[in-house]
Amino acid sequence: MAAAPSLCVLRYFNSWNKNLRKEGLCSVLLRIPSLSGRHYCSSNLVAAACATALRSPDLVALEYADLNLTHKVSEELGQVRIRQHVNPLSASFSMPADAPDWDEVFKDPTLPLMVDVGSGSGRFLLWLAKRNPEEKNYLGLEIRQKLVKRANFWVKELALSNIHFLFANATISFNQLVSTYPGPLVLVSILCPDPHFKKRHHKRRVVQKHLVDSIIKNLMRGGQVFIQSDVLEVALDMRNQFDADVDVLHHIDALSQSVLCDNEGWLLSNPMGIRTEREIHAELEGARIFRRMYQKME
Repeated sequence: MAAAPSLCVLRYFNSWNKNLRKEGLCSVLLRIPSLSGRHYCSSNLVAAACATALRSPDLVALEYADLNLTHKVSEELGQVRIRQHVNPLSASFSMPADAPDWDEVFKDPTLPLMVDVGSGSGRFLLWLAKRNPEEKNYLGLEIRQKLVKRANFWVKELALSNIHFLFANATISFNQLVSTYPGPLVLVSILCPDPHFKKRHHKRRVVQKHLVDSIIKNLMRGGQVFIQSDVLEVALDMRNQFDADVDVLHHIDALSQSVLCDNEGWLLSNPMGIRTEREIHAELEGARIFRRMYQKME
């Protein structure tokens, strides 16, 4: 396997390629945990850096290199093509998903639970689960069934016993699923959901009052909700819905002086330790990520 491009090579490439975006490739790669502590110097790697420069899938692969996920999946799955936009209001997604046997999907179903709504490929949640094998269980809810099957295939490949993915429309299934979980719900994340830009499609957005109510109902006292989007309109929509429950949810900066926000109340940094794939794509394009984190007080 070829060595990862070194930071010194990337700095050389970054100064050489004057057409890179303002932030530059080097500053992007400096945030990639999988490259921390690595140092390879070879003129041959300049070409590798060139190839990586404007290809966000390569940056995703670098950021999640520690997972060492195979690109080969089972014959049953075949090639997984991602359908970007799904209508959650269609009849095929109208039935709530059945809760699994928690003893079968988790080694210890009493551990604190994190739920990622709209888990996509699952890499983000897999990364967290691999680093916290004894501390939490992780549940990904995703409306695209092929992504769920591939993510659970990766769970088996990594031999993880604290993570599971479910094919579900979270807007209507969240309460039915999470209310049966034996342990406490400590964290819910909703990260860069489908924006559904057209006004007539806003009702398709995943964050609706019913989902917010279900999250608050099941979240333990002291539990948290983390939301983010690279689309300001969507971030504001989610923020307004969670801000509406001010008697129950407080934004984290009101509880801890160590949490820094800008003057509009958006978190200045990602508190999760790893970026989502959409986050990587958006930042490469120069987009800003709008983040909020809430904590349940009652």
